Amino acid sequence: MKDQVTPGRDLAGERQQVKLETLPKAVRLAVEAAQNKKASAITVLDLSSLGTFTEFFVICTGFSTPQVQAICTEVEELLYKELKREPEHREGQRSSEWALLDFGGFIVHVFSEQARRFYDLERLWRTVPKLEIPDLPDSAFSNTRSEAS
Repeated sequence: MKDQVTPGRDLAGERQQVKLETLPKAVRLAVEAAQNKKASAITVLDLSSLGTFTEFFVICTGFSTPQVQAICTEVEELLYKELKREPEHREGQRSSEWALLDFGGFIVHVFSEQARRFYDLERLWRTVPKLEIPDLPDSAFSNTRSEAS
């Protein structure tokens, strides 16, 4: 009998990890943009092995309506500035609970805490490889600001 590998697992059954440096540049820029606006609990899900409608989800949390909107704006602006890429579709940007930016090869989901728990995309796609990016300490943001001055 052949060894079977389920999506997101290696031959030993261990969950495969996604590495930031191996992600497409556009996905890395989306992560960077979310970090620039202090998004929390940034997670990248690698759906590429499933042959689904997109290859990656970038999921993050914003703590207020203005922050959710700012994260989306920063993602759009950075991807346009660096790669001349615009979302193919947008949903919910006026909402305080959830916003989606569909760039074709990847989708950015920005949730409020409550909506993220409710939709729980990480659980729905739990078999795929994922990368959980630690939140940056506040000092990282203040250092960036002071260096820019």
